[in-house]
Amino acid sequence: MRRADRLFQIVQLIRGRRLTTAAFLAQRLEVSERTVYRDVADLQHQGVPIEGEAGVGYRLGQGFDLPPLMFTVDEARALVASVRMAQVWQDPVLAQNSQVALGKILSVLPVAARVAAQSMAVYAPPMGLEPAVQATLQTLREAAQAHCKVRVDYRDVNDQPSQRTLRPLGCFYWGKVWTLVAWCEARQDFRSFRLDRMVRLELLQSAAGRFADEPGKTLADYLRLVAPPEAMTRLQDGCA
Repeated sequence: MRRADRLFQIVQLIRGRRLTTAAFLAQRLEVSERTVYRDVADLQHQGVPIEGEAGVGYRLGQGFDLPPLMFTVDEARALVASVRMAQVWQDPVLAQNSQVALGKILSVLPVAARVAAQSMAVYAPPMGLEPAVQATLQTLREAAQAHCKVRVDYRDVNDQPSQRTLRPLGCFYWGKVWTLVAWCEARQDFRSFRLDRMVRLELLQSAAGRFADEPGKTLADYLRLVAPPEAMTRLQDGCA
């Protein structure tokens, strides 16, 4: 990778996360941490408002942005294939927004690149989630984003019923099955729940139903418990 490309990628990676360590950048760019330190220092000298320091982490100052990106044909094809597959297994709001976003991206491509991307020979037949599971996924996803507790009537693998009050942390897709990772107030521990086994779901929208991140009860804490370091890095790339 050319150094100019690497500097561009550093800015892209930093602006996509709340806090980015040199170790993470070094792993993604396949360079040493010393190289990352030097590159970040050069970007700072050039006026890029990167805040933070070595050993702590970096973030991008407010008000800084890069010019619109142009995608290669292969990158555009990858986006088309990803959206086609994801739409079948997302909730309705995400599916619609992903299609709108893809349309905006394709609209700025040169005609030849747009035609090549749209002719991508990867399709996902409309045999995805049941409507009830789609609705549950949307509610849980929005609850996790809003830090809002939910009350769930659940049946486990042995068909045993229980009622739980949960702090939804993240929804995970396992191939035809979605699960919710949550902090269970009854068990005072992390638990995973299959969305298709949720009999009833209630969003607790009162002030008492709101929750704040607490040490030991966050998604990052859960991932540290269950995922090896390399998997942790990949997962946190999307949720940091």
